[in-house]
This record gives sequence, structure tokens and C-alpha cells, in this order.
Amino acid sequence: MKVIVMGAGVIGVATAWYLNQAGHEVTVLERNAGAARETSFGNGGQISVSHAEPWANPSAPFKLLKWLGREDAPLLFRLRADPAQWAWGLKFLAQCGKQRSTRNMIQLLNLGTYSRSSLQQLRTDTDIAYDHLTKGILHYYTSGKEFESALEPARIMRELGCERQVIDADEVVRIEPAMKSIRPQLAGATYTSADESGDVHKFTTELARKAAENGVKFRYGVRIQRLRKLGGAMAGVEIASETGMYDVLTADAYVLALGSFSTQLARDAGVPLDVYPAKGYSATLPVLDESKAPSVSLTDDEYKLVFSRFGNRMRIAGTAELNGYDLSLNPARCRAIVQRALEVFPGMSRPELATFWAGLRPATPGNVPYIGKSRLEGLYLNTGHGTLGWTHGCGSGRALAELMSGRQPEVDFGFCGYTRRSATVSTRPAMAI
Repeated sequence: MKVIVMGAGVIGVATAWYLNQAGHEVTVLERNAGAARETSFGNGGQISVSHAEPWANPSAPFKLLKWLGREDAPLLFRLRADPAQWAWGLKFLAQCGKQRSTRNMIQLLNLGTYSRSSLQQLRTDTDIAYDHLTKGILHYYTSGKEFESALEPARIMRELGCERQVIDADEVVRIEPAMKSIRPQLAGATYTSADESGDVHKFTTELARKAAENGVKFRYGVRIQRLRKLGGAMAGVEIASETGMYDVLTADAYVLALGSFSTQLARDAGVPLDVYPAKGYSATLPVLDESKAPSVSLTDDEYKLVFSRFGNRMRIAGTAELNGYDLSLNPARCRAIVQRALEVFPGMSRPELATFWAGLRPATPGNVPYIGKSRLEGLYLNTGHGTLGWTHGCGSGRALAELMSGRQPEVDFGFCGYTRRSATVSTRPAMAI
């Protein structure tokens, strides 16, 4: 089958890789000059199955009210005269109930576990190097209230097979000695030893190189203008080519993996998606003192930040700002990230050495991504992964390639447009398309 994949972030490249491995002829279209130049460029670096609790959970509405007006808020709704933002926000609130939140968490946990094992197998098969560490992830809490609220989700995750163990402050310091400086402030933590970290940009660019060697065609500098359809089926992709000329490309199947930029193209083709950009920030600091920098990947749940070590670099990323497609850096939010990092790890680096980045994470109201068929024949979806694109990248690409090849993936997930053949508990996706 001839397939066009739209997007060369980690989702698109992983999809292209697995489709190629399944024997399909694949072309990837990307507007940038190379792979992983946007949302897959500077994220937090975690393969975090343990980060399965959705943003939309029972505590979220109160936190949003508390954070209103704060420029450094971990989750900031910057209210705009934007009907899409308001509609998305109302759907987000509807997903905050306990039953829906738990259902979504199960979906994310199942996909994350499958994706992590897919990444591990791919790494073994290809020997891709991307500053990865397999030391687990620590979720630490300096607020007793935040720690208490984390216990129930951790219990549910353990019941579902994710070993997110509850530990005390002494165990935190044993696992990560660099946490010793804030030992008196620690209320507790959870630890998932099977989780990992690594540089998604390095991984994606190297996987794209290997995919190209295996026959995947990458066309960079190509802007997709619109999806053409005929009746209820795809008829082609209209592009502005590298030379500035307009052209229409055709295939047997098409995969939309453009992150936050999937929404407009899909809507114009009659496929509504509940995907809104959530701007995330990161700061990268050089490690100046090895003894004061962590090597275990960390999640600061109170501040919505993650820490990952890439060789002699420390990546701190997180927060979410819902402000349309604006990519400008907010100095207050940048300062807050570095300030928190150096409060936790004093002496690790110096604030003036930080480099900053922002990317638009494609968020759905319940955090569950769109993977599978759309209502438009021939158009497949792989988008809406929010903060978990790196965690879910290999699993999403592998699963979609399986579905497109007529096989059922080995993961209990509510794929769009498909009904599981096994008699399992229903895991219908939170969003209809």
C-alpha cells in the first residue's frame, strides 16, 4: 500500500518506520528542513508510563481557579476571544469527573506500557543512541496535600500493572542522592523503576535517517495546504512544494500526524477534532557540578515540571499555557522554571546559562489521543498526544501500522473507528469523531 504520512515529529516518524517495516511504500511530508524541529524538539525527555493521570481530573477545576491571573501558573488558561478555546475548555471540565478521569487514565496507562516496550524493542533492533537512561522516574512532592492526592492514582496504576511505588523521603535520597538538599521539604514520592528518559530530538532524527535508508521517502520544506476529498473519501493532499509550486499528491492511505496543526486541516475536510495547542516550555542547563545534578528522571507534580539528564545537559520542562498558536516565550514562565530547578538542585548550574524553548503540545480534553480511522475513508489519525507524545510515540506508530495492515494491536486501547475483537472491558475513546 502507498501511504503518505503528514508530519515528521516523533509520532509521524515512528508511524512511517512501522509502516515501512510492515512492507508499505511510505512518503513523509514535513514543512521544516528536517525531522523533530517543532514539538518533538525540546520536550522533557521522559518515557513516563507513570504519568498517566490526565490533566482533567477531579482536582483540576479548583487548581485552575487558584492559578487564574498568575503568569507563572503551572496550567494557565489565557482567555481569548476564541470559540475553539472556550469549547475545548468546557469539554475539559466535563472530563474532570472521577469516572471519566479514571477511564482516561486506564487508556493512557495501557498505551504507555505498550509504547515503552515497543521503544525498548526498537532500540535493541536499531542501536539508536539518544542519551537515554533506564533509571526510572521519581514523582516527588513538597506539599503534603499534593502527595496525599497522588496516592489513589498510584494505587490504581499498581492494580493495572504499573509499579508506581509509594516511598518516603529517605528512600528518595537513596535513589537520587542529589535530592539530599531538599530532604527536609519532601512530603513523599512515588517511584516507577521501569520508566525511562532520553532526548526525543536525537531519537527522532536518527530514526528518520534509518527509515530513509530503508526506503521511506522524506520530503522536507513541504507545506500542506489542504486535504482533498471526493465524496466521503480522500482524493489527495494539496501541497506547496519545495520549489514554491502547487501540486497534489495521491496515495492509497493518508496519516494525519501534524500535532496541533492537524485540527484545521481535518476540520476543513469534515473531520472535527477536539485538539487544542497547549504551549509547553523547557529550559536546558549545562551541568556544572555533577554531584549536585540528578541522573534519575524526576517529576515535580506540584509545579508540573519534569527533569531529565542528557549527558552533561539538564532538561527541565513543563507547564501548559492555552493561548492559541502563539509560540512567544513568556519571561515570567521561563524564570519560574529555572528558579524551581535551582531551588531543588542548588549549585547544579547557573540561571544565566539557560536556553529556553516552547512547543505546542496537541491536547485533547481528556488527554486520550486520536489513533485510528477517521470518518473520511482513507484518512487515518495519529494526533492529540498532549504531553505524552514521546511516551506514546513508538506505541502509537506501531499500533496504527498494525491496524492499517489489517491486524489488531496487542494493546487494550479505544482506537478510533475500530471495535476490538477480544471480549475485554470496553475502552471506548473519550472523544467521538
